[in-house]
Amino acid sequence: MTGPASPSVVIVGAGPTGVTAAALLALYGVDSLILERWDDIYPQPRAVHLDDEIYRILGKLGIADDFAAISRPALGLQVIEGDGRILARFERSPDTAVNGYPQANLFDQPALERLLRNRVAELPLATLRSGAEVVGLTCSGTVGDPITIDVRDVASGIIEQISTRFVLGCDGANSLVRKAIGATMRDLRFEQHWLVVDVDTTADLRQWDGVHQLSDRGRAGTYMRIGPTRYRWEFRLLPGETADDFSGIESLLPLLKPWTGSTPAADLHLIRCAGYTFRAQIADHWQHGGAFLLGDAAHLTPPFIGQGMGAGLRDAYNLCWKLAAVLHGQRRPDTFLATYQQERRPHALAMIRSAMLIGFAMTGGGMAGSAFRTAALPRASKIPGIGRAATTSETPRLRPSALIARSRRPRALEGTLCPNLRVDDRRRLDDVTLGYTVITLDPPEPGDRRYWSAFPATIVQVDGNSDLGRRLARGRNRAALVRPDGTVRAGATSLARLAMIV
Repeated sequence: MTGPASPSVVIVGAGPTGVTAAALLALYGVDSLILERWDDIYPQPRAVHLDDEIYRILGKLGIADDFAAISRPALGLQVIEGDGRILARFERSPDTAVNGYPQANLFDQPALERLLRNRVAELPLATLRSGAEVVGLTCSGTVGDPITIDVRDVASGIIEQISTRFVLGCDGANSLVRKAIGATMRDLRFEQHWLVVDVDTTADLRQWDGVHQLSDRGRAGTYMRIGPTRYRWEFRLLPGETADDFSGIESLLPLLKPWTGSTPAADLHLIRCAGYTFRAQIADHWQHGGAFLLGDAAHLTPPFIGQGMGAGLRDAYNLCWKLAAVLHGQRRPDTFLATYQQERRPHALAMIRSAMLIGFAMTGGGMAGSAFRTAALPRASKIPGIGRAATTSETPRLRPSALIARSRRPRALEGTLCPNLRVDDRRRLDDVTLGYTVITLDPPEPGDRRYWSAFPATIVQVDGNSDLGRRLARGRNRAALVRPDGTVRAGATSLARLAMIV
């Protein structure tokens, strides 16, 4: 597909973040063109985990049931020593949680990417153009000015120019868009070299169905079952080692044996064995005029809390409804769009630092670190940072911005993700609307209806005894305004007071 000559939004990169952004924009009524260098999905597994907050985004795209069919809820995380002794276990229920989905979910990334691309193919406003390499980008620092993109057709070598109002740089760690807007990565001083092993086997390994973190001063490692017959191991490479030292299943068996036991090598089909460098980095700025950075182009997260891919989907969810509001003429662009970096960068940085903390707590410090884990991990749920990250999928609240009110009230809801709880016997919050939602415990007056209709926002009255009603009242609110991305913009003691705040 060639796509429109002057799309409203051009998305560079058709990974999970880029395709999710295109689908969201289409649902918000905005046309977009995705430009992707490669002809098809990268076939090897990479990301393997997403939480219930990210699952909600898939639900908004209409593929939650499809994702359920290709994923498996994980039971949580356990930390083990080299001899197999369990130091700590942090369990997560595989049942539906407050966001409407299991808290931890394991999957094969190519399968998820296929679901996302299939969904985009169903949406007339989203176009994916493969074999199209972006080789240049010219962007002023003013939102609304045209952006020119130079695109090379990989098959023919012909270069053409495309003009657009907005560009989303979803083009990964080596982002051309990041270079074009003059952004640089800030190194957070975390670098580890790991071996990633993916195996397919019909053998029953008889292991606990959660994530196993091997905390051993000889070699740190991770194990998880990601599908009916698919398994993932990650091992930290020792000084002097490379992935080439583990070129076949026989050379890997000494590492895998604590989990595979007596399973013969012939029954273990090696899908991939590759070396990866885990880094922690974040771009100094994420926007220049109408160009934005998302996903790995904006941040790199060590994998210890399984938030790498999910961070990119959070970026798309935060930004796309804002772009739609600007393109539809509902909001002025400058202040409105500046909230993307104001909200997302501190959140992404907090998650990166949490991953670094967990990574060190699980794998770092040599003998001293090993002694710390032996003594402290059984009580780790009480250690700030470590306990919250290991035992809950809840992520930090977003900081106040032009789209998130300040509040000094105890247990304030502002900046938090409103739980996807039931509003009645049949529906959860995410089933109600795609746009702004006003949740109220009190019947709206005619004036309230006129005001929020013009805003525009859908009013949902909930019973004080419902799950959502009790959550609202817990923050000492009678009403709250929830943004299209599920974030609580403001809470108030009445609908009239809520209108005054926003």
